[in-house]
Amino acid sequence: MYYKKLIGKRCYLSPIDIEDCQKYTRWVNDMEVVIGLTIASNLYTEQKEREVLERLSKSDYNFAIVDLEREELIGNIGFVNLDLINKVGELGIFIGNKDYWGKGYGMEAIQLLLDFGFNMLNLHNVYLRVFSFNKPAINCYKKIGFKEVGRIREAKQIAGEI
Repeated sequence: MYYKKLIGKRCYLSPIDIEDCQKYTRWVNDMEVVIGLTIASNLYTEQKEREVLERLSKSDYNFAIVDLEREELIGNIGFVNLDLINKVGELGIFIGNKDYWGKGYGMEAIQLLLDFGFNMLNLHNVYLRVFSFNKPAINCYKKIGFKEVGRIREAKQIAGEI
């Protein structure tokens, strides 16, 4: 069951539901879904994914992304590293449901989380990391207003390439 915590026009952010474990496990083991994520080289059992979801669900800053009209899980979003003393957060987003790729749901979810971060948590800086080959994500982040401030070269090997 989902709860409308942060509501947008087409999606809302809800506390993460551990009962979605099977769906998440399918997504995180689909290379097409995770190729742009740092977890791409990991294999997840349902038990391992349940542990991840349990950890995320205990945080007040990680959310499920849910289609407002269809009540369908899209993915998750949250602050993966949050420093409330220095008012800085690292944003992480995962759209596992391929039916929602390229349709603006991720952008709306990011805008909801940024509004929460800047206006409720009083953050001053939000950053994220993205692989240079993930052009759709980079374009999305630029449209929202993120700026590239640096590059970490040859930091991750994926499919035999750095």
